[in-house]
Amino acid sequence: MKQGISLVAMGHATSLFLAITFALCVAFDLVFPGHAMYEAWRKLLPGFEWISWPTFGLGLIESYGYGWYFALIWVPLYNFFLCGPGRHECCTKNHEK
Repeated sequence: MKQGISLVAMGHATSLFLAITFALCVAFDLVFPGHAMYEAWRKLLPGFEWISWPTFGLGLIESYGYGWYFALIWVPLYNFFLCGPGRHECCTKNHEK
């Protein structure tokens, strides 16, 4: 039987992945300022400025939010195509346990 992906698990996993990646990129930028990517972060994360604790925290929160945005779009689409239209019960049975 096919099993769909859990929205909650995917949401937290993707969000933590992006938040950790953001933190590692900021650390890389501090260690290697000649190769810094902070201009990209300023464009992707509204309100992010280089670098202070409040904007670092904001960047973490926004990165986490982007993970949930991805999960909220991707998981239902994946589960839909996994189970097919009109066969939603194949994915929901496994999550009732």
